[in-house]
Formats: sequence, structure tokens, C-alpha cells
Amino acid sequence: MKKNFKQKIICGALIVAIILGTYGCGAVNKKESIAADGTGGSTTTTAGTAAYDGGDEEADISYSAGDDELYEFDAARSAERYDTKSPALSMEKSASTTTTATTAAVVAEAGADAVIGTTDVISSDEDEPEKDLPEFGQLTAGQWNDNENWGFFSNLVNTGTISYPCYEINPTSRVAVSVKNNEGSPVANAKAELIGKSGGVIWSGVTNKDGVVYLFNQVEEGVSVNVSADGKSQSFAVPQSTSNEQTTSVKSKSVEMEVTLDTKAKTFKDMDIMFIVDTTGSMSDEILFLQSEFTAITEKIGTENTRYSVNFYRDEGDDYVTKCNPFSSKVKDIQEKLNKEDADCGGDYPEAVAEILTETMFKADWKEDSVKVAFMIFDAPPHDDKGEELNAAIQEAAKKGIHIVPVISSDSDRSTELFGRAMAIMTDGEYVFLTDDSGIGNSHSEPIIGHYDVRPLYDIIIDIINNYRQ
Repeated sequence: MKKNFKQKIICGALIVAIILGTYGCGAVNKKESIAADGTGGSTTTTAGTAAYDGGDEEADISYSAGDDELYEFDAARSAERYDTKSPALSMEKSASTTTTATTAAVVAEAGADAVIGTTDVISSDEDEPEKDLPEFGQLTAGQWNDNENWGFFSNLVNTGTISYPCYEINPTSRVAVSVKNNEGSPVANAKAELIGKSGGVIWSGVTNKDGVVYLFNQVEEGVSVNVSADGKSQSFAVPQSTSNEQTTSVKSKSVEMEVTLDTKAKTFKDMDIMFIVDTTGSMSDEILFLQSEFTAITEKIGTENTRYSVNFYRDEGDDYVTKCNPFSSKVKDIQEKLNKEDADCGGDYPEAVAEILTETMFKADWKEDSVKVAFMIFDAPPHDDKGEELNAAIQEAAKKGIHIVPVISSDSDRSTELFGRAMAIMTDGEYVFLTDDSGIGNSHSEPIIGHYDVRPLYDIIIDIINNYRQ
């Protein structure tokens, strides 16, 4: 939140409903207190203050402590969101700083401050307290890999249980290439290109540490694969599909091929880890907990040969669309950037997914000789008319060897799931989804997948990073 603005505290004796007309953000700016110890005790929430008037759950008002703006607080929805049975959450029905309520006055003119029985409290950069984060490891999640369970995925597609393309993204036809050298060892970090009949490149990718790369042909059939590594390049013909895969009833198929390249295996010791976070209003709980998850993750992974980057996005018409930061090994500086963010704005369901993918996949300073992982934490799909931009960004990620790992949060719909799974499939990533087991946030939809284990999100992220590490 911005600093050096007047903080507004609601007088508990007054109940006022104010309808905003000129503020562009339709989402709720929530300032709930979260108990880190699971006992319902209170902790400091996001920077600034919040007030909750339990006398009228239909018309409670909350103020953004740092923005000189007024936001509606839907207390009824908040009460539903924070089930009293939750072991991790509680509502704090008092302000997080001490003030004195004075006489009531309401100024409802557009553009003017709304004052409701307040005492002005002036804060400065020096006296603003640090954010007290909850204990890490409370978010629970599951993970799934469609590339490793291709038969299961194909059955879902071929039976019509799930349908692609989704936002013009279609991962249903792939060529899986395993690259080995003359000694039979996997060749990591080899570049592979799927070539069409016209001679043009259909899809590009980079082999993982097991020497495997997945190439996709959404429209044109690939006829050959060019593989290059350590200055050597070779072309291999793509095997023909079997007859049953050419029937109209089959919508998903995979061609498997193993090739040998006369080269030595080359691995990367450096690693670039990116976090892309949706910061619209519905992501308030996830953002607060993820701020503590990040600290623990960097402490576990460390900074030796490792860089991190945090990037944020909302949507057109909000106070920002994308907010990107360079890679760095200075964890403290990155954590400060992350801690300054809170959930706000949004309004409609789709968000600027295409825009943030364009910024991060094309423009970020990814190191060429590094293992690259991008965790994308979001709960809403892209806009319908962004298919071309989405395809370009996902293809760029695959070309650079960036593994996109979607982390789907609460209130997501089926299209968000299918879009996230498509990104993971086409960039050799893992599909991760939060679950209800933590009791944090709204309900999390169950993906259409096979058996999975519920684990702390922290553990899953650590394992994914280590599994990609070379």
C-alpha cells in the first residue's frame, strides 16, 4: 500500500453505506486478520488499518490505509469465506491501530475523501510497522503431470470429458522426443525444432535433464525434428501416426521417438526461479500466505547459482496491469517488493494473463544457460480475445526452456484449470492446485485428474525446483 496518506478508522457506532461511482476497482479490499498459530488469535494484517462493524453485516465499510480511497467491505461474504471451523483463520472485529473516534461527517462527493467519524493519523516510512506474516507451510496443494500421464489425459479428451482448444491453446497433439548420446546418456539442454511440410518451424523446445522434450503441432503435421547441441545438429524423420490415431474419434495423440546425437551431455548449474502473482481482490488470502512461503522457499533453496524474480498483474483499468522486476539474488530486496503487494481491484472475472505472460516470457532477463522455472499463481483465466498473444508467449517459453508451473487458487473455474494444464503440458511443467484441506480461502475446485497426494504447497514447490535442478 502507498504510504504517507491519512488512515481512516470507522466509528463502531455508525453504520453507513456509500456507493462508489468513480473508482475503477470492483473487487473488495479486504483487511482480515489471520491467525498464524491456528487458534484464532490475531496477528497484524497488511500494512495499515482495517475496521469491522459487526452491527450491520450488509453495509460495513473498510478503508485502504494507504490509498486515500474508499472500498466496500462485504462482511456477509467475508463471514462465509472465513468459516469459523477453519483452523487457520479468524475475523478480527477491531482496528489494527489505536485511534480516537470523533464526530461523524460524511463527504460523498466524487473525488473527495470520505470521512466517517475519524481521527486523522499521519504515518511515515519510518514508523510504519513491518508486515507480520503468518507461518509458512499452511497452504495445501496437489500436483499432476499430464505429460507423464498422457494416456489418462488422452482418454479425457477423446471421450469429451474435457475439450480443447481452450483460449485457442491446444496441447492435444504432441511429439515426445528422447535425445541420447552415443553412450546412451540423456542429452540435457539440447534444442529441438518440429519442422512442418513447408519447411517452417512449428514448435521449438529444450530437452530437460532426462533428455526429453515435448513438441506440439496444433495445426500442421510435423515431418521432421531438428536437434542441436554443443555445435552439432541433426534432422530426424517423425514416425507416422498409427491408423487408429487417424480416425476422427481420436482428438488427442502422441508420437514417441528416440534419437541419438553424437555429443556430450551438458547440464546447467545456474537456475532462474520466477513467481508470477495475480494481485486482484480475490487473491487476498493466497497473497498473504505466499509472502511467507517465499521467505521459506528462498531459505531452503538458497542463492548459490540461483536468481529469483517476483512479478505481479491485475487488469486493464486497474492501478496497474503488469508490474515486473528483474532477476536478483538479493532475497531481502525481493521480499520487500513482495510484501508491499496486496490484493485489490479486478472486478470482472478474466484478468491480464496474456499481458503478464508476454512481459515475463519475452522481456524478462532470463539467463540463457540456466534451468528456468516460472510459478504462476492465479485464480482467473485470460480474456477471450487473447488467444494469439497467449500462443506466442507459451511458444516463447517452450523455446527458451522455461517450465511454467501454474498454481491454481480458490474460486477458479474449469476453463482456468484447462488453460493452466495446457500451459504446463506445452512447457514441460507441473500442474499445481490449492486444496480445501488448509481451511484457507474460498473453496478450491477439484481438477479432473487421477490420484494425487495432498501436501503443503511449500513442499511441492521445493520438490519441483529440485526435480528441475541439474
